[in-house]
Amino acid sequence: MKKRRQQQGFNKKVSLSAWLTRHAQVLLSSLGRLWQRPLGSLMTLLVLGIAIALPLGLHLLVGNLQQLASQWDSGASISVFIRDNTDKKAIDSLIDTLRSRDSIRDVQHITPEQALEEFRRQSGFTSALELLDDNPLPHVLQIHPQDTNISSEKLQAFLKSLENRPEVELALADLQWVERFQGITHIIQRVALVLALLLSLAVLLIIGNTIRLEIQGRRDEIEIIKLVGGSNAFIRRPFLYEGFWYGLFGSLIALGMILLSGLVLQEPVSHLANLYQSDFRLGRLTATTVLVVVSISVLLGILGAWIAVHQHLGEMEPD
Repeated sequence: MKKRRQQQGFNKKVSLSAWLTRHAQVLLSSLGRLWQRPLGSLMTLLVLGIAIALPLGLHLLVGNLQQLASQWDSGASISVFIRDNTDKKAIDSLIDTLRSRDSIRDVQHITPEQALEEFRRQSGFTSALELLDDNPLPHVLQIHPQDTNISSEKLQAFLKSLENRPEVELALADLQWVERFQGITHIIQRVALVLALLLSLAVLLIIGNTIRLEIQGRRDEIEIIKLVGGSNAFIRRPFLYEGFWYGLFGSLIALGMILLSGLVLQEPVSHLANLYQSDFRLGRLTATTVLVVVSISVLLGILGAWIAVHQHLGEMEPD
């Protein structure tokens, strides 16, 4: 009994090794077929790369816009005007309370003296301001929420809660700017999603049509294989691996295009950011994004090949 179990285990290992060997041979032979027609394969892969790079580029654009908003001081900022005659202790207590909230990233206190000096420097009315008996400007708190994509409803509710405090005279936020920016971002996200779906279909059709032409070119070979008893799975296997290679190389070309585009745009974007005294830099591809793009492209390649083979294999029967 023990010897029989050992023999069965040995047979399973041998059969698994033979199965892996066959698939490795077919994998390499399908790659060789692509290499045998380099010009046609390269043109197909370039088209696939462009189709995959377009939605990926839009995805990175949305991410960079969100990153830019998080670094832009005017993004979803709130100005809180303190009532006159409010003592410094009450103002400091309010600042400490606001800074303790997880939803608030930063609180800046602008004193009346600082505000007057800034107004004097930027307005050019230095002589007129010297005629004032006292400083009419109030204490101002500049609040920056942690979430730069905060909804206008939440922002409005936060403004009301601030105005209900006895120290606060008025709380203002550029809600219109926030809504416009969020609207633009959402539109780009939807465009990226729709484009990704359409171009995924295009990738599927391109690979499917390429495999269909390959099947037509090997019609006689397929009929002979069927004539000698070859199964559909045996015939389908090399075409599925060709779809795998098309999806893999197409995604790698797309990633290369995105990386090259980032290198070309990095210098002018950095120059523009420096003009606005910002340290903004273009976001780069993450390992997760690369893995997702490659996986989806490979799956689309295999699916497109399977559809093409399934559609045409049944039509090819030996006479």
